[in-house]
Amino acid sequence: MNARHAEGFAGDSHVGLVRTDNEDAFLVAPPLFAVADGLGGHQAGEIASSIAIDELLENAPRTADSKALGRAVRRANAAVIQAAEIGRGRSGMGTTLTAAMIEGTRIALAHVGDSRAYLLHLGTLEQVTQDHSMVADLVRSGQLTAEESRHHPNRSVITRALGSDPNMLADSYDVQAAEGDRLLLATDGLTSMVTDDDIARVLASEPTPKDAVDALVDRALAAGGHDNVTAVVVDIGRPTHGQPTRQPGGPRWGLRALWLLAVVAVVATAAWAADSYARSQAYLISENGVVTVYEGVPGSLAGIKLSWLSEETTLPVSSLDAITANRLTEGIRVDGLDSARALLDGYRARVAAESTPTPAP
Repeated sequence: MNARHAEGFAGDSHVGLVRTDNEDAFLVAPPLFAVADGLGGHQAGEIASSIAIDELLENAPRTADSKALGRAVRRANAAVIQAAEIGRGRSGMGTTLTAAMIEGTRIALAHVGDSRAYLLHLGTLEQVTQDHSMVADLVRSGQLTAEESRHHPNRSVITRALGSDPNMLADSYDVQAAEGDRLLLATDGLTSMVTDDDIARVLASEPTPKDAVDALVDRALAAGGHDNVTAVVVDIGRPTHGQPTRQPGGPRWGLRALWLLAVVAVVATAAWAADSYARSQAYLISENGVVTVYEGVPGSLAGIKLSWLSEETTLPVSSLDAITANRLTEGIRVDGLDSARALLDGYRARVAAESTPTPAP
């Protein structure tokens, strides 16, 4: 945990209950706030998210200017790419970044990836940002429901991130909030484990931003804590009345035209990003009664498998405890092959210890 809070805002991050490293990062530097979710595994993801936050802080505008904030995010993207090129971190590392600059009741947002910004206005929760992920695209096209997307095996495959494309675009949003509203920035370790209804209840009921952050992290851990969990909550002034208006940013019109003209390139970039992300992941699964290690993520993208057999061990799944054996039936995901092998070594040590006879007294 690395909490920071003061009156009016709070932020915290937790490694979760499955992963061994925390690749998330967050920023609470009023009026600037941000969360980032690193990709690429140990000694890569956490470096990418840290670089992104540092560059954002250095280049962010001093006013709630969404276009300028978007340019700061693009500077952060260039910094992550450059870091990988000079050997700081690893090739293929990346990060999401969702940033907010608050000026009175005006909020400027810039966003890339599947971290999210929510606004609670007069008791109603709205997801302000749109995820750049494969399952989000399927939901928007009507091929998946929002609930189905929460359990899809490729729910972590994102289609846009810092570190993958020097021409990456950041979505920008200008939000006119009201006094008394509450802003939440969160990584998918929270939003994949806690429903929007629960998020709304917590934001509406907890008296302070710190209480809200603590409650949200606790709920994500209680639901399994499968990923790093990071949340930043900011109160927007005092309660008042009025309807919020939001001007969705997304790529601006001129840039939208470029997107239309470059659709083939976008698809290729998304495929490359999915492959890069999959190469940074690994999972252990029960196959033929033994523990088997794969590089990648379970399932496929557009018919293309995103996993590669790394090791078929001789460790029987039946020699492990019931909870671990049950989790292995669906696969236990970790950050990269190093983490997978470390987890496998732990299983072997546990089995060896349990099979060693206890000396007679």
